[in-house]
Amino acid sequence: MSVEVTERPQHEPATSETPLVRIRGLRKLFPITRGILFQKRIGDVHAVDGVDLEIHRGETLGLVGETGCGKSTLARVLMRLYDATEGSIEFDGRDITHVKGGDLRGLRREMQMIFQDPFASLNPRKTVGSIIGAPYRLHSVVPRKQIKSEVQQLMELVGLNPEHYNRYPHEFSGGQRQRIGVARSLALRPKLIVCDEPVSALDVSIQAQVLNLLEDLQEEFNLTYLFIAHDLSVVKHVSDRVAVMYLGKIVEMAVGQTLYRNPKHPYSGALLSAVPIPDPDLAAAKRRIILEGDVPSPIDPPSGCRFHPRCPNAQFPKCSEDEPELLPHHPGQVAACHFPLEDRAIMETPAGG
Repeated sequence: MSVEVTERPQHEPATSETPLVRIRGLRKLFPITRGILFQKRIGDVHAVDGVDLEIHRGETLGLVGETGCGKSTLARVLMRLYDATEGSIEFDGRDITHVKGGDLRGLRREMQMIFQDPFASLNPRKTVGSIIGAPYRLHSVVPRKQIKSEVQQLMELVGLNPEHYNRYPHEFSGGQRQRIGVARSLALRPKLIVCDEPVSALDVSIQAQVLNLLEDLQEEFNLTYLFIAHDLSVVKHVSDRVAVMYLGKIVEMAVGQTLYRNPKHPYSGALLSAVPIPDPDLAAAKRRIILEGDVPSPIDPPSGCRFHPRCPNAQFPKCSEDEPELLPHHPGQVAACHFPLEDRAIMETPAGG
């Protein structure tokens, strides 16, 4: 039996208050070295290269893009799992770019992460009760005698049987394991949860259950999500705003419905054209944009607009020499393109597309 994902109401987040997360000029370079004893730095991998981003309280910001574009690296820099090479990160009005030690430990109570692979993100040698209860023990927020009851309440909250407290991860299905990861991330009642492709390893019906669970928990605990995914139809259902990333940079950002109805960046248009539509007649009438060539290497990214070697709208030498800025188009929509796509008729697409 299939389960439908609940359509979330689209709204533009309030801009009067300070964003929960503000990222400015963020760069993350991974050095490339040669030699064994005397290592020489011969280059860098430009994983994240000059990203500006804001996430407002209580919203879900979707982050999409091809594999290798820097989505997960951006998430890990935000979570302070990686140190930023340049730029700044503000969380709840506080600069956290270089926090360490006790300050970083305290920050972990406010920010948590749900990982992509529910099979690899759980320690197979520990019971579910021990895994979910670890944040309580590490941060000493609950007396040890009450940890078991708190964990069982969390298990029930995410749809797991509290009686399975002493079971091991291998005794659960993929969807149940991801629910364990969700419960662990909720233990400290964080303000921000980074969801790094939390449903990509699950089958479709289980994906819908986990997505509906995340939405229900967001409403109950006023959570803020950064939701990373490849599946644009999933992002459409769960996100208030969507940011499109290409080769380490944000190329477009818009309120969800605006992006899906009227993308301005050619890369966004190409991604949306690849989303399957369940209706054969509509699918036959849909124009598919095929991008030529491969994604350039992040070791030596192209000059000018990074998308110009594959862009069907590129004009030279403008696109190959001048890097475009994120400029406003429609309300709440910005795109980095010298020759953006023309406005097209606003029309609803089916839920699957």
